[in-house]
Amino acid sequence: MKDKPTKIQWQYLEVRPNSWRKQLYIKGRKLRARTVWSDMLVNEDSPSEAADNWDLPIQAIFEVIDYCQSHQELLQQEAEMERQYLEEKGVKLEPRVIN
Repeated sequence: MKDKPTKIQWQYLEVRPNSWRKQLYIKGRKLRARTVWSDMLVNEDSPSEAADNWDLPIQAIFEVIDYCQSHQELLQQEAEMERQYLEEKGVKLEPRVIN
């Protein structure tokens, strides 16, 4: 019998049960991990700069990085779902950037 994969226990991240999104949020805040991570990448912030910008402990930033790097497929799927929803509602968006 194979061992079940252990579920990661995040100290600073949590699921929002009432959200359609499956991605994690910063505990106690209406802030998605991906938002912090994307902001870091776009602004080329170091983890300590991101911690200062978002008023988060540096350990939370390291969790965000680990989580987002290991869940890129989920984050991309949810971003695409949100884009499609907004386009269906008539919201004009900038062209997609393909990485």
